[in-house]
Amino acid sequence: MTVPPVVLVVDVANVMGSRPDGWWRDRAAAATRIVQGLAALPGTVVPPHTGEGAPARVARVLAVVEGRARQIPQVGAVEVVRSPADGDSAVVRACGEVLAAGGHPLAVTADRGLRASLPPGTAATGPGWLLRIMQNVEPVPVPVPVSEPAPGPGSGPASGPTADGR
Repeated sequence: MTVPPVVLVVDVANVMGSRPDGWWRDRAAAATRIVQGLAALPGTVVPPHTGEGAPARVARVLAVVEGRARQIPQVGAVEVVRSPADGDSAVVRACGEVLAAGGHPLAVTADRGLRASLPPGTAATGPGWLLRIMQNVEPVPVPVPVSEPAPGPGSGPASGPTADGR
């Protein structure tokens, strides 16, 4: 059986707001936690998003963020789409781009207005479906930037040989 590929296009603000876990205290941290969970999904087979659907393989994940969440770091293979304005327009645009490239977008949002605006050919599901899947995967840690060690005594350009070899 061939498992069809899908591209998840996730309305991160909507998924975030679907559960009362304190996300309003730090939107960027809450968005980062969601993206960490999403980072484990590329290449996995997920259950049907509808009762009569079939499982699908996650080919790519696009996480649309807006507002303060735009500052979140890149995590794994998740493509963070940093919306300069409202996230809904960015979700619609991302789904259109996936369709234009011959892909199969699956938008994750509970926003009825957004769902009505999605391009024809885009499937949609709610945050509950995604959150259930994310409960069963190990989140990918956020990479911590490695800082260069501070120069010690005798290091740096002043300690090497001079232009005349001394």
